[in-house]
Amino acid sequence: MTTKRVGVIGFPVEHSLSPIMHNAAFAALNMSDWHYDAMSIPPDILRLGLREPKNHGYIGINVTVPHKEAIMEYVQPDEKARAIGAVNTVDFRTNIGTNTDADGLINDLRANQVRIRGQRVLVLGAGGAARAAVYGLLRAGADVAIVNRTKSRADKLVAQLRASARLDGAAVMTLDQAADWGMSLIINCTSVGLHPHIEQSPWIHGLPFPEGVTVYDMVYRPANTALMQQCVAHGGRAIGGLGMLARQGAIAFELWTGVQPPIDLMLRVLQETLETANED
Repeated sequence: MTTKRVGVIGFPVEHSLSPIMHNAAFAALNMSDWHYDAMSIPPDILRLGLREPKNHGYIGINVTVPHKEAIMEYVQPDEKARAIGAVNTVDFRTNIGTNTDADGLINDLRANQVRIRGQRVLVLGAGGAARAAVYGLLRAGADVAIVNRTKSRADKLVAQLRASARLDGAAVMTLDQAADWGMSLIINCTSVGLHPHIEQSPWIHGLPFPEGVTVYDMVYRPANTALMQQCVAHGGRAIGGLGMLARQGAIAFELWTGVQPPIDLMLRVLQETLETANED
């Protein structure tokens, strides 16, 4: 039996939960001829490092930091990847690179019954994750405002999406301005609050927190971030980012295999893995 291989590349990549999630799905579907692993590839040998999985018969790969932008030079980015400016999934059979992050976020928001169309959504951050979020939110009909420590980076994000995807409607604000904007949803696309800096929050200390909003924090380590705690303390609803990880992975899974994976199982495996890690 020939093993059909897929995996994830990054640097470092040992922390990735994707192998656990995908291999659990393969096992549940009795797809014993499929296997997902992790490959650490330093940035300075990305082009060479890409040849190895291709030459060894890999069907496709996921791409994580710091390669999501650099890899666009070596694959054929589809319309979505070009618009977002990053590739996180590659199919070696076609050499096409796509981005599943935007759909992963939107799908998880909808799975949690979070309204998007016509809603005011505040995006914190202006990096790759924020670009995917703003792209997905604008296409889903939200009014979007972006807050970033460096305003010029947020301005650049808006300009890039306007040029690459003809998407208008994103404003750039300071956090002070955003606090009075009247948003219904806040999405944290920064790494602020990520373990081990669990006491940190992207919401500036002393600035009044909006009442009754929903917070979606892409950080999932810890499961209950400082930002999420602030939200709940002010009568809001807080959702962690583990569902986005599962749903963006599920899109890649189906792209490679043609089979819909059990998303609930993938999410449960991720939750159990993090709970076990927290106990150690």
